[in-house]
Amino acid sequence: MRTTGSIPVLERFSLGTWSPPHLRPVLYLVGLMLLALSAAMLLPAAADLVVRNPDWRAFLLGSGITFASGAGLTYLTRCRLSGGLTLRQAFVLTPLAWTAIALFGALPLYISDYAQLRDSFTNAFFEAMSGLTTTGSTVIVGLDAAPPGILLWRGLLQWLGGIGIVGVAIAILPALGVGGMQLFRTESSDRSEKVMPRVREIAAAIGLVYLGLTIICGALYWLAGMTPFEALVHGLTTLSTGGFSTSDNSMGNFGPAAQWIGTVFMLAGGIPFVFYVRLLRGERDSLRNTQVRAYLGFLLAMSLGLAVWLLLSGRYGLEEAARLAAFSVVSVVTTTGYATTDYSLWGNVAVGIFFGLTFVGGCTGSTSGGIKIFRFEVVLKVLRSYLRQLIYPKGIFRRMYAGRLLPEDVIASIVVFFAFFFASYSALTILLMALDLDFLTSASAAVTALANVGPGLGPTIGPAGNFAAIPDAAKWLLAFGMLLGRLELFTVLVLFVPQFWRG
Repeated sequence: MRTTGSIPVLERFSLGTWSPPHLRPVLYLVGLMLLALSAAMLLPAAADLVVRNPDWRAFLLGSGITFASGAGLTYLTRCRLSGGLTLRQAFVLTPLAWTAIALFGALPLYISDYAQLRDSFTNAFFEAMSGLTTTGSTVIVGLDAAPPGILLWRGLLQWLGGIGIVGVAIAILPALGVGGMQLFRTESSDRSEKVMPRVREIAAAIGLVYLGLTIICGALYWLAGMTPFEALVHGLTTLSTGGFSTSDNSMGNFGPAAQWIGTVFMLAGGIPFVFYVRLLRGERDSLRNTQVRAYLGFLLAMSLGLAVWLLLSGRYGLEEAARLAAFSVVSVVTTTGYATTDYSLWGNVAVGIFFGLTFVGGCTGSTSGGIKIFRFEVVLKVLRSYLRQLIYPKGIFRRMYAGRLLPEDVIASIVVFFAFFFASYSALTILLMALDLDFLTSASAAVTALANVGPGLGPTIGPAGNFAAIPDAAKWLLAFGMLLGRLELFTVLVLFVPQFWRG
């Protein structure tokens, strides 16, 4: 196990056996993460202190509680990490860390004087989990008048969750072989696949790229007319494809220039960050990245098609139709969840299109959620091969991806991922309907949680609504759905298998 700053980067796994002492390094790492979280809470405390908002005390108290908990945990479980983690430890670490950070991240929201969060830990936890998983669903009404500390904290949670999931997608999920992610191992035996010699160096480079793009995005927002604070928050939540805004009207509160900037940087957040590192290193071959080309081509085709349909319908002029179509498509596909207008009012065709786009997602190794483009590519290749096999039963058809033969275990894990995704989606939809939510609200809420998109469809949770009015039980279900989707299903579900906990 090597570390980059305070963020652990997994470099190798061993199978090992499982027993309670093996939980020690997992808890130790969670403690370190809580220490980092406690430091982050000081930033919104300072923001509130500057404007003399009393909520600075809530963030300071939350920071103190989080620091004490993290320090106590690291002291009680201190150990050497040079031996790496076992696969089981990695499976436990990922959901445990996300849950712990969401729980402690909710503390200042719950302690604050802000009525919509103070009166309900359910709301505070929902908001924190939505932020950390970069989902973007919110229970807050009246964002335009919300204290700066709360707005900044929501943005910081999304920014931290964005870089966190990039690290998990690079260092953990490929090693676990989750849902075909083994295609993207960085420690390949083929040295030509390596961007840099060690995962630690990759993580450091990605962190710098992530920070740099965030700063550029925020600066451009400022030049486009946002206040410095609005530009800061939206810079944090755009590149992380999180979608939390400082206004109930989301990006509809800002002009066309800001919306075009948002489109570009949401799109950038949906591209693998290793891709940027390779470009900066002068590796021109990265421009032929199969997944990135499919992602950009799909977004272009959908945006153009929707823009033409809006233009022909007479709703908007040329520029406005192109801008609204591109922004909305990119926002949904990258699972950002920003809105410029209520696209559910564009008619049933638009509602159907956006419901389908909710499932797609961006590239693996990016900050976006969803099923991911590469899985759709693989499934289409397998389907094409299968249909050819039906026509030519004795034929031999090689299934290739990015110039390499697709291993059978990758194909199997992707097929199983699809099966579990839609099984989880169906179960979550039925459970929400059992809580007296209508079908459209239940179905769209379930997929928006699992795909980490943010807004759903319909008058309650659509682009013009929020999740404040749904029952508390539904909020807990959706929070679990957010975690499940963000961590690629199996990383969470495997913990519910009894055999996992047996030696």
